Amino acid sequence: ERGLLGSAAMASKPIEVAALGRPLFPGMLYDCRSDSFIPGVTLWDKKSLSEDLDTRPQLQTDLKFSSSDSLSSKSSLLDISASLKASFLGGLVEVGGSAKYLHDTKSSNQQSRVTMYYSETSRFEQLTMTQLGKITYPRVFDQQTATHVVTAVLYGARAFMVFDRTFSEEENKQKIEGELNVMVKKIPLFSVEGKGAVQMTDAEKEMVEKITCTFHGNICLEQNPTTYMEALDLYKQLPTLLKESPKKAVPIKVWLYPLHLLDNKAAQLEREISTSLVSSTQDIMDGLEEAERTYNDLSRNTLVNVFSDIKEKLHSFQESFNIYRTVLRKEVARVLPAIRGGGMEEKSLEDILKIYRNSPFNDGMLNQWLNDAKSEFSILSSYIKKLEGIKTEDSHGLITILHDPDIYFVVCFTFTSLKNEDLYLEKLQGFLKPNTFEKLDVEENMVSMASVEKWFSDPDVTKKMRENLSLFRCFSEANKDDKHIQCIDSHHVGTTVSAYKNVYILVKLISTTCKVVPPDHCNRLVDNKVSGKCVDTFITFTYIHLADTFMQSDLQMRTIEAIKTNKRAIICKPYDKSLSYYYT
Repeated sequence: ERGLLGSAAMASKPIEVAALGRPLFPGMLYDCRSDSFIPGVTLWDKKSLSEDLDTRPQLQTDLKFSSSDSLSSKSSLLDISASLKASFLGGLVEVGGSAKYLHDTKSSNQQSRVTMYYSETSRFEQLTMTQLGKITYPRVFDQQTATHVVTAVLYGARAFMVFDRTFSEEENKQKIEGELNVMVKKIPLFSVEGKGAVQMTDAEKEMVEKITCTFHGNICLEQNPTTYMEALDLYKQLPTLLKESPKKAVPIKVWLYPLHLLDNKAAQLEREISTSLVSSTQDIMDGLEEAERTYNDLSRNTLVNVFSDIKEKLHSFQESFNIYRTVLRKEVARVLPAIRGGGMEEKSLEDILKIYRNSPFNDGMLNQWLNDAKSEFSILSSYIKKLEGIKTEDSHGLITILHDPDIYFVVCFTFTSLKNEDLYLEKLQGFLKPNTFEKLDVEENMVSMASVEKWFSDPDVTKKMRENLSLFRCFSEANKDDKHIQCIDSHHVGTTVSAYKNVYILVKLISTTCKVVPPDHCNRLVDNKVSGKCVDTFITFTYIHLADTFMQSDLQMRTIEAIKTNKRAIICKPYDKSLSYYYT
């Protein structure tokens, strides 16, 4: 590892670097401070570089499998050093070809993945002492834009076939991952069966139909495989593709020689980032990717398009999250070259990581907010299932229903806490103010998620929600055949049941207490259309008059009593603009 070398040893020792799809050829200049190559500037002319170039065959084939999607596993497959990994994490390295596999991460936690890696090398090229002893353009040393020169290149081809299988929450994740692993590792076995039809069981055929494939490689194909069977056909061809076109081999690995050994005026790599600090940076980036996968799963939930309040909160979270991750990468990219060039100490990177850990974007707080969001989704989903067959509307849909001339009575089951202010989202936005990364004391940006009790954590709210659900379902079931009565599920702590008549009348459930009232209290029968079957309960409603804008104004409050008896439902009008409901 470059990070383990002392500065003196580092300055005089050649370095191995993965090419990662970059056009790195013998004689090209390279800046190890930023892990970037310098195009168009060389120490030798084209003729000098081509003469006496030492070329020899280097034939080797490798096949590996990986069920991990971590950057650590991907770096191991691509033989990426800790230092180059740090540059990739900071966005300093633009990868190409097969190395684009580094950017291919799982987008969901409901996704199993197995990667098959095929590698083949063909030749090795290196400069000789003839070139090193005859510098054509010595002025390059004075420019100090590069620290090393590419003196050797290993050519070949690499191919990654990424197999994915998505699954539902009801399916067994471990079973699916095991089956996917088995099927991918069978590809080499299937390929030796020849050109005849692949022999699979019915269960295997059904399994491979659910598997998708993504190809990343330096091999030029007419069409990239997207299915398991197409990947199987490609695997059979891989050994011959490179042999048929050896000139299409690309740089796989390069060796860098320090320029200051050729001229002491050249720039040097003064120090490297310690392996432990690179590992800490990687852990943070991995945690952010995990949070993004959880967010993706939440945003794909069908309830997002039903409850606009939740959709807005998720959008706010995503916006802040994306901005923060971009800023974090830029900060890492800013300090890495300066540390390697001797202009900064490692503490500069340590401070950036410290600010992250003390910020509201740290792993613990991100995951807690996302887990709370999952809990909220789970509760809403369970209530929606209990209200199967009943329309779910937002406030705009509610207004449309209330103005339907064919509907003169609406009973609404409303989620009342979804629009509550979210202090955590406010903290995320506040943390993104300018110059945050220059402040080590960020305690003011912290917010204790535990101190903010969620509405669904309150047992009293849970109890009230269940009572409201029971009342709403009994009324809905009893009146489901009446086209003039509409029951809807809306989302204006917990839930409430509201009744609307002729657009402007809102009857809102205030409380429920057990109390049996004799049926002789109802003397005047007015209507017998509204009915329901519930336990004997005394229900108190509130009468509210709303303006045309559907906002509360000119409020008139009256108490309306709904009493359930053993008789069929009736509506009594003991006084003007009042309603009493009797359920059996």
